[in-house]
Amino acid sequence: MEKSELTLSLDSERMCALAFYLAKEDSTVQSKMEEALGLLYERTVPEAVREYLDAKVVSASRPKRPPRPSRSKTAVPGPAAAPVNDGREDSV
Repeated sequence: MEKSELTLSLDSERMCALAFYLAKEDSTVQSKMEEALGLLYERTVPEAVREYLDAKVVSASRPKRPPRPSRSKTAVPGPAAAPVNDGREDSV
């Protein structure tokens, strides 16, 4: 699925402070915002709609099967089966 980009505004001093303290937690503003957006999506969009969209993503990401190689109509016949000899002699 195609991704959309969001633009948010925050005072630059607050942004620097936020980035500084998130770095202490080994995190980033980007990752925290993606997490918050995911939670907002789950709380707002009904489960049935989320399942439908998830199914669309899975089916779109599956690679299509390559076509089967075509068999020629004039197949080369295999060796003919030898006559079965059951041990009895033919009476003529």
